[in-house]
Amino acid sequence: MSGPVIHDPMTLPSDDNVNAYTFCVELKGSQWFLQKGKMIAYYGRIDFNGIGHGRFEGLLRTSFHSPLHAADWVVAEGSGKMLLADRAFDVNSYDLEDGNLTIRSGNLLAYQPSLALKQSIVPGFLTLIGTGKFVAASNGPVVFMEPPLKVDPQALVGWADCPSPCHHYDHGYMTGLLGGLRAMTGIGGASGEEHQFEFVGAGTVLLQSTEILMAEQPTGAVPQQAGVPGGGPGVPGHGPGGGQQGAAPRLPGQLGDLQRRFGL
Repeated sequence: MSGPVIHDPMTLPSDDNVNAYTFCVELKGSQWFLQKGKMIAYYGRIDFNGIGHGRFEGLLRTSFHSPLHAADWVVAEGSGKMLLADRAFDVNSYDLEDGNLTIRSGNLLAYQPSLALKQSIVPGFLTLIGTGKFVAASNGPVVFMEPPLKVDPQALVGWADCPSPCHHYDHGYMTGLLGGLRAMTGIGGASGEEHQFEFVGAGTVLLQSTEILMAEQPTGAVPQQAGVPGGGPGVPGHGPGGGQQGAAPRLPGQLGDLQRRFGL
């Protein structure tokens, strides 16, 4: 019976998976953007600095454009090998070539500064534009699908090079007694068989191979601004007229709770 594989800086891969749940990034005097809490170990001399660090102003100007999530990210800089993981979820890297990809904010672990990160108009998602590599987690292996396609919202990881989805409700949901009650009272939800996201046009849709979302993770707070999804006046849990004054703030950057993040 063979023993466990013991790695060192020489045997660890460069910018590749160590196993299904761990990815190794090699820094050679270079930089990566990294979501906080996703680095589990590293070899070498690597510094981690917050997004607000003054000397990264030029880097932020070209590569980070999401103030909603700025507190959740750091810049890793130096030389060495860095291991990334997320609670034993599947982890993989993907390459963009002059493209754009929108992904759940909590699923994105790290990306190269050659990509520009922007805040998606869809709450809870981020968009990467340009050419470069990024690392993402999913609950189970990722399946790549071609539109036109209707997707269970809880299985959706992201989409590349195609328009944002629209909501699609099953006819039975719209006309049935249960659907009518939900429409009047706002109580209850819909399953993936009643409510889907509909994609049309060219591009690729990324699905995780389960309908169970990754566990809730606090990622990004909503600024109190009109026009920002979830942040305007009168929204439950957000100031005067919104109710739930003592409740914890609702965070559309979090995974889970589709009603909260998609206005259902």
